[in-house]
Amino acid sequence: MLRTGLSALLLLGAWAAAGPSSASAAPSDSAQAPASAALLTAMQRDLGLSEGQARARLAEEKAATALESKVQRTAGSAYGGSWFDAKSGKLVVAVTTTEKAEAVRAAGADARLVEHTAQQLDAAKARIDALPAPAGVSSWHVDPATSSVVVNVVASERLDNDVWVFVAQAREAGPVTVETTSQAPQTFAAGTVGGDPYYTGNVRCSIGFSVHGGFVTAGHCGGTGQSVRGWDGSAIGHFQGSSFPGNDYAWVNVANGWWTVPVVLGWGTVSDQLVRGSNEAPVGASICRSGSTTRWHCGRVLAKNETVNYSQGAVHQMTKTSVCAEGGDSGGSFISGDQAQGVTSGGWGNCSGGGETWYQPVNEILNRYGLTLHTA
Repeated sequence: MLRTGLSALLLLGAWAAAGPSSASAAPSDSAQAPASAALLTAMQRDLGLSEGQARARLAEEKAATALESKVQRTAGSAYGGSWFDAKSGKLVVAVTTTEKAEAVRAAGADARLVEHTAQQLDAAKARIDALPAPAGVSSWHVDPATSSVVVNVVASERLDNDVWVFVAQAREAGPVTVETTSQAPQTFAAGTVGGDPYYTGNVRCSIGFSVHGGFVTAGHCGGTGQSVRGWDGSAIGHFQGSSFPGNDYAWVNVANGWWTVPVVLGWGTVSDQLVRGSNEAPVGASICRSGSTTRWHCGRVLAKNETVNYSQGAVHQMTKTSVCAEGGDSGGSFISGDQAQGVTSGGWGNCSGGGETWYQPVNEILNRYGLTLHTA
């Protein structure tokens, strides 16, 4: 019954008898370790790091994550955003005054003077969110490093008149930087394939994270009330809530002999990863994704609060990453160290040639439905 599918987050009793649990498969010091061998292996493969460098990166990112809320309070109204700098191993905080820059440095972070506050940039993005976007505009997000709203345009559509009208209107809304991307985003659901994690009708998706009473996943995988079947065809439960577009999140209850465990699977080829919380990693941090099609892949957090313009409609407050994904990975887990980050929504490219993928932050899903993450 060993399975290569994230639907096995909801383990049948026979699974537990057939093979080692995630806890027994982990190193003896796993209670203190920030990552399993699975995470370290994937970071080495996808980020070009040695094992020592991967461990050091995780430790630096954990420190930056803990510091982020503190320095935001220190910066106050001058706060312009923040991100993790892999080269220095430190959190960088954008501020609009020299006085606050000195205070941020005293708190332990690097500081960069910028023109606009995060509040001003968020307001500009909100005005852009209200504009009708053509298909040639793939997404837009606040970028604290450039102190602007970055609008991503599909390269082949950059001369399209509707695209330039949108860009012109966006620039009227606030400071804008235009960048190009090679492809338009799409969701990563897939048609039914035998032996894959879970099914809703003829769609296959991946489980994200266990919560008490069920699991969270992507909203485009199924609507409220729709039944969910497991890898063996047996009934798991039903979508208790679902939102797409606008958002891309959902949760499914579990019944019929299925139950939840706080594990992200390594697909039988690497160790499993225990989930111990959901502290949000900063921009620039390393992050890994687990999905039913392409298993483990890693990259970096590129942007937060990005609006993604899918063909079905715009989805707001997404996080963009350099991690690849493919059909069937939708709903799967994004994790940083042992901290849950979000569920896979969509992207462009594939895991052969590379690409970018967005996820819906998990804390938003938990808050929306009043759920509690199942942690080790």
